[in-house]
Amino acid sequence: MIQLISSIISIYYWLIIIRVLLSWFPTPSNDFVISIYEFLYQATEPYLGLFRRFIPTMGAVDISPIVAILVLFMIRNALVGAF
Repeated sequence: MIQLISSIISIYYWLIIIRVLLSWFPTPSNDFVISIYEFLYQATEPYLGLFRRFIPTMGAVDISPIVAILVLFMIRNALVGAF
């Protein structure tokens, strides 16, 4: 069970990373890529939104994904370390 939770956390980590990387490029007019971005946004925004409420942006840089990923790693390490 712990392995499953750890895998889900790792997948979510990668979803956040891909979303951040896609945000650095202009949105293409390709419907397939737009649907991928919309999926990533819908899957990650509820979690990232929690951190945006408390962490102000630093100019044009949003550091909430960095903090969110660190929290994911702490949760995963706490779960793995507990068992």
